[in-house]
Amino acid sequence: MWEYMQRRAVRCAEYILETGATVRECAAHLGVSKSTVHKDVSERLAAVDRQLYKRVRAVLDKNLAERHIRGGDATRRKYRGNARR
Repeated sequence: MWEYMQRRAVRCAEYILETGATVRECAAHLGVSKSTVHKDVSERLAAVDRQLYKRVRAVLDKNLAERHIRGGDATRRKYRGNARR
């Protein structure tokens, strides 16, 4: 694996751990695609730093479990905004 990929994977992991960010938020922050972030933290990071991978996996699992709640909130905000007009 290329060294810049390893560095990017660690940078993604550190950002996710610091902020609790989703894959999309991390991708926007770092200026890469969400597919790249997902591959970095789910595959490449495991080969680079196993302990860091386990900590990030816990945050990503939490985000996955809460995904339906965030989607419902977004829909609620969307329709409340339209109802006021």
